[in-house]
Amino acid sequence: MSLAMSATERDDLVNRHQGAIDGSRKTRLITIGVIAALLGLFLYGLTTLEVSFWKLIAGFGNLGTFVVLMLPPDPGSLARAIIFVKALFETIAIAFLGTILAAIFAFPLGFLAAKNVVANRIVHFLARRSMDTVRGVDPLIWALIWVNVVGLGPFAGMLAIMTSDLGAFGKLYSEAIESADRKPVEGVTSVGGGKAHEIRFGLIPQVLPVIASQVLYYIESNTRSSTIIGIVGAGGIGLYLAETIRTLEWQQTSFLILLILVAVSAIDFLSGKLRFAIIGKRAV
Repeated sequence: MSLAMSATERDDLVNRHQGAIDGSRKTRLITIGVIAALLGLFLYGLTTLEVSFWKLIAGFGNLGTFVVLMLPPDPGSLARAIIFVKALFETIAIAFLGTILAAIFAFPLGFLAAKNVVANRIVHFLARRSMDTVRGVDPLIWALIWVNVVGLGPFAGMLAIMTSDLGAFGKLYSEAIESADRKPVEGVTSVGGGKAHEIRFGLIPQVLPVIASQVLYYIESNTRSSTIIGIVGAGGIGLYLAETIRTLEWQQTSFLILLILVAVSAIDFLSGKLRFAIIGKRAV
């Protein structure tokens, strides 16, 4: 009898919540529409971009030829090697300074864009959309803009990195602030603290390790980005990389690529150590 009752209760439960189990027709139609749109975009890309696996297979032979031409990596002369190393440190300086300035300027923007700090919808909307606009422009485009504004050189590269990261940091900061635990904030409020005290003692101690970790990651990432923006005249090692490729100096090109890889690996190692020191190692 209990089994029969159990089956009956189960059937009754299914009948009462059939809509939630099966999902609404609107949800199914939206899901089908999204899948169809993505599939259509994929097929459109295959046809429009002239994707050819045969060309790819044939191109591996050309790739092997370039690899042979690049070996062994050779700067050409000691004086040339010193110039390349100086350009590498210039690239690292561009990435470091641009990232640090962006992190500083984005700090107040992150609080303006956080719903749990600024309740005004207009301020919140303007802050979010402004950061989206800045973040939506690639660093290479910002480099081209700043080169025309302040001229060629590493200053334009630093401004390009700073501008591009300003929007990204603002978004990341606001998300970290919005996901912070409310209990410390409520504790500050309960002892008579004002809004400034809530932010200083309730929110900042929670989000600071996350922010520091994000800044360290972006310093590493921007070292690679600084290499690319140097190609358009924004200073750094990218300028020499473009020059050696244009003049078909493949051994010098491979030497520059090797320098970049060593620098990125070293920065990745150091930033990883610093991140673990700040936020601690996660238990496995």
